[in-house]
Amino acid sequence: MKHIEQIVDSLLTPSEALINDVARLEGDILILGAGGKMGPAMAKLAKQAIDKSGTGKKVIAASRFSEAGLAEDLQACGIETIAADLLKGDQLKALPDVPNVLYLAGTKFGTAGNAPFTWAMNTYLPGKVAEKYRDARIVVFSTGNVYPLSPVAQGGLDETEATGPIGEYAQSCLGRERIFQYHSSLFQTPLLMFRLNYANDVSYGVLLEIAKSVKEGRAIDLAMGHVNVIWQGDANEMAIRALHHCSFPAKILNVTGPETIPVRWIAEEFGKRLGQSPVFTGEEQPTALLSNAAEAFHLFGYPKVMLKVMIDIIARWLSEGGKIINKPTHFQQRKGQF
Repeated sequence: MKHIEQIVDSLLTPSEALINDVARLEGDILILGAGGKMGPAMAKLAKQAIDKSGTGKKVIAASRFSEAGLAEDLQACGIETIAADLLKGDQLKALPDVPNVLYLAGTKFGTAGNAPFTWAMNTYLPGKVAEKYRDARIVVFSTGNVYPLSPVAQGGLDETEATGPIGEYAQSCLGRERIFQYHSSLFQTPLLMFRLNYANDVSYGVLLEIAKSVKEGRAIDLAMGHVNVIWQGDANEMAIRALHHCSFPAKILNVTGPETIPVRWIAEEFGKRLGQSPVFTGEEQPTALLSNAAEAFHLFGYPKVMLKVMIDIIARWLSEGGKIINKPTHFQQRKGQF
């Protein structure tokens, strides 16, 4: 287990390009919603890049920090933490003013049973944050779910395509974008909409979910028969570097891996590594939720962690009993019900 942990850590170190971009940033970095799946690793990556740049900037992580020990873990890495419920106006107002904001706050699950909270987090809160940080540059985390399903043969939709969110979660995420854009038009705040799908780590993500199904002999639904994936570390690096590409009007940027990947192929690759034959149900449909991230590759280069590397390390992590986060992506959903 220690060996695979060392391999994973080696894939989470900042590149020279990130170090250089962080060195050129003016001022500290604030990560809002830093307690989620991506936030802690993003904060650590930014801090490592700052330390290597020798610039002495601060990384500030704000979150409810409901997970025991997370705030202390970040503090041990030299990251300043602030426990705050962003929906409470006094706590949001008390946050420090900084010139660089990475906005990760939001919720995906519970739209079927608690839609009002989903809309409050994903659409109401952005207006409050946009007012508070009107003078900052803001990278706003969004999702490829704001696009409609598209023909697999098309290879994914790019940023020029019309949105067409399916279901309340995706609709609320488009609402987040629109509310930020509205306030940007009022204050001329430079923004970048970071439309991500799907980030993967050894502890969560589409690849891990497929691997678990293979290992446990559970049927894998092929209705959403193709996906895009990207290593979380690569997505985090792009997000931090994207602070240099915020603009007014807001820049839209798709972020994912370069491949359109058959779910069947992913399962078979895990089957080889786990010694299990995948079980399938349903049939591949001609459409899927797919994004074209060519513009992100133009700005930042291709992801450094390749698909088969992700598959290899996730298979080993699962086999050796590594820690897993129980936050499934529900990537199989074709009707947007999360």
